[in-house]
Amino acid sequence: MIRTLVVCCPDWPVVAAGLADRPAAVLRGNMIVACSPPARAEGVRLHQRRREAEAACPELVFVAEDVGRDVRAFEPVVSTVAGFTTSVEVSRPGVCSLAVRGPARYFGGESSLAVQLTQAVAGVVSPLKGPSCWIGIADSPFVARLAAHVAGESSAGAPDPGSSTDGVAARVLIIPPGESATWLADLPVGLLGNRELADILNRLGIRRIGELAAMDEGLVGGRFGAEGLSAHRLARGIDDHALVPSEASPDLTVGCELESPIDQVDTVAFIAAGMAEELLGRLAPHGLGCTRLLVEAATEQGEKLSRWWRTDWPFTAKAMVDRVRWQLEGWISSPGEVPSAGITFVRLTAGEVVQHYGRQLDLFAAPSEASRRVERGVARIQGLLGHASVVGAVLAGGRGPLEQVALVPWGDPRQGGGKDRVPWPGRVPSPAPAVVYGEHLAVELISAAGDPVAVTGRGQVSAPPARMRRLPSGRFAEVVAWAGPWPVDERWWDLNSHRRHARMQLLLEDGTAHLLVIEGGNWALEATYD
Repeated sequence: MIRTLVVCCPDWPVVAAGLADRPAAVLRGNMIVACSPPARAEGVRLHQRRREAEAACPELVFVAEDVGRDVRAFEPVVSTVAGFTTSVEVSRPGVCSLAVRGPARYFGGESSLAVQLTQAVAGVVSPLKGPSCWIGIADSPFVARLAAHVAGESSAGAPDPGSSTDGVAARVLIIPPGESATWLADLPVGLLGNRELADILNRLGIRRIGELAAMDEGLVGGRFGAEGLSAHRLARGIDDHALVPSEASPDLTVGCELESPIDQVDTVAFIAAGMAEELLGRLAPHGLGCTRLLVEAATEQGEKLSRWWRTDWPFTAKAMVDRVRWQLEGWISSPGEVPSAGITFVRLTAGEVVQHYGRQLDLFAAPSEASRRVERGVARIQGLLGHASVVGAVLAGGRGPLEQVALVPWGDPRQGGGKDRVPWPGRVPSPAPAVVYGEHLAVELISAAGDPVAVTGRGQVSAPPARMRRLPSGRFAEVVAWAGPWPVDERWWDLNSHRRHARMQLLLEDGTAHLLVIEGGNWALEATYD
């Protein structure tokens, strides 16, 4: 069993955005995925909805999740950790791991290594005003990650590590060899990482990891399947994803010597797309997938950078290309380590393979050729014009139809992704309009008496609408039916962004239906229904 050290920089997406010293939160769709210490002090928590977080902290600053930004900002931290060992594995921005045996012998033991590593990382994170790192050491990566988080939670209010070694020790937790299962026993089952399984176990009265570990493995597998077996193994301190440094088989390595140096990240990523497809093509006939990937790059001046990446689910070709792009962008933007020449060599290595059950196929049990052509075409365009040259529309949170659609680069994590089901107060009811105007079109709405229709402070129309026309020279059309208004008072606590408006649906005599919005006493056409 390989002893593992995990370095965790808490809430790294907030640190990468430069907002660690302010009440701030990072959103994935409409969900909080990271928040700063000042925001946490005000009651903001992970997995809260945006409106809940705003209610707890009205001055909260929101930023969208950007994995590429987070990886680039994390590269100096990884480079610092790499100064203590020859192999560092990145799980996600803010979390990296290393095998502890060799470095611990060199730096005087596990405790001494952890203290020196914490101080070194603090020197990188402090200019970003982020909290110091947390370190956990245990027999497996899973237990080490939990130990790091427990160390961080228990060190709340500890002195800054730059001023006292006591603060450093408070942020380090070392689980002695062979005691992982004993240490895990009193922790809640929710820390095993499967929230749905944890909810079921809690309803059954199984609330501690030790209670799950004491159950018969066959009974757990028969009741909860593969997910239950995986959780049962973790509860007993057995982690299938161990750090095992070894030489990879040639069949699991794909390299490419470039004919001329390349200094454009997107061009290298385009070349890496073919390498990723070749690597997955070697694994697929054996029913295998890659969960641990080594990305290596070198310049014509002999400069090299290699980094291990891990994921819980087997890498797709697109995910591999993203890691190549993020790693090169981080290398180029890392202070003091900017390559002096173009990239001349790239290599991908599958460091860990697992049984992979594939993906859903089409009616004829094969990937759709049309989908393949689209993917190849998109990759080609992005390689030539840049990653943001191809965008896709995804659903997002909002009240108006224009706010409910976001354009994101093709292949990036979908913000919102159709999962936003929060009933926003004042949101336009279903069905959604077919045509949404990028810029509102000014219209005039009058009553039967010829007076302009307005919306009062109580959210009522001053008079029933009778006719509507587009400005400046459109013809009036009779209003057959109408619904609304739906008044909205947004961000009333912020004078700089306070907005009051209302929406109304109209059906005209020609059979067309429209969505109107009034703001500042002026009506505008926002969308049209099919």
